[in-house]
Formats: sequence, C-alpha cells, structure tokens
Amino acid sequence: MFALRHWIKTIAPLSSVSLGLSLFPIVCLNLGLMGCSSATVATSPPAETEPLLLAEMGEGTKEGLRGQMLPVGANATISGEVIQLEVTRTSMQQAMGLMFRPALPDDRGMLFSFDPPQPVSFWMKNVPVELDMIFLRDGVVMAIAANVPPCTSDPCPSYSPGETVTIDRVIELRGGRAAGLELEVGDRIDIEFLDTEESP
Repeated sequence: MFALRHWIKTIAPLSSVSLGLSLFPIVCLNLGLMGCSSATVATSPPAETEPLLLAEMGEGTKEGLRGQMLPVGANATISGEVIQLEVTRTSMQQAMGLMFRPALPDDRGMLFSFDPPQPVSFWMKNVPVELDMIFLRDGVVMAIAANVPPCTSDPCPSYSPGETVTIDRVIELRGGRAAGLELEVGDRIDIEFLDTEESP
C-alpha cells in the first residue's frame, strides 16, 4: 500500500493470500523482484526490493528523492470539486505510488485500478506525509482510511476495507482532504478519463 509509497498488498479471500504487490487470486503484479504465492502472507517487502525500486527512480539518497510525478490522466468530481488524478498504469508505478512525495496539493490525487475487482490492502512505506485512501467499487465509496500516517514501524501496518470487500479503484488524497470534501461511505465519485487516456 509501499501507496509510496507504499507497497500495495492484496488480500485474497480466505484460502489464498497474495504476497508483496500481488493482485490475487490469479494475477500478480510482477516486478521480477518478488514472488507470488497462494499460501504465503507477506508482512514486509523483501529487503532486496527497495534498492531496485530506488535505482529505477534514479540517483540519490532516500532523503533527496522526491518520488514519481505521473501525468494527470483523469479528473474526479467530489462534492462539486474537481480533483486531478495521476493514473498509475504499470506495476512499477503502482509499487512506487506516492513514495517520497513531500506534499500533495488539494486538487491532486493518485488513482490505482484493479481488474478484476478484488480485496486490496495498502501499507505506507517511505511515504513522508499523511494520506486519505478512498476505496471504490463501481464508482461508489466502499471505505475511507483517513489521515493514514507515515510508517514508523517494521512491518508497516496495512489499511483495507476488509478481506471480503472487493475493490476496483483506490484514490489517494492528502490527509484530511476527504473530510474537507465531506466525503462519506456510499457517496459516488465520477471519474472522467482525459481524451488522451484510456481507463486502466
């Protein structure tokens, strides 16, 4: 859930549980760095994974990195306000998420898509700021994890709407933004992809 991040973990129903950045029960987000198992629960990412992701982002120390800045690929309308969404489209982009991003403007967020819909769990890894995680299914808010703090322990705690709740999209906003928009479970969020973008 690194959400950057944070790592994204996905929880498979009961008998099968994903490992690392997996999307289960069938598909794994394969970075070539970690395995995928229907019988193993990952409590923290493999030690060798983070250096490879840092190398992918370029030179510099953790403290000097500012994270990825993806193109705005969609707009979400929430309580009459338009939020520009950076759309993650590759496994590496999802793995990095908002890792090392020092701030997120009020009108900006990041979108993660899951096809097919499935139980998902996010955890914060190398995310320096609080985030709101909005879990969606067919445009309806299923759960909100508000003001999720940066991870200060190992393993990092994870956040999800529950092991039996299937999700097809997650929007991350700066911490406290969902409350400011008076967003509640059951509300509908309209997401419009830009002409140059296709829905993931």
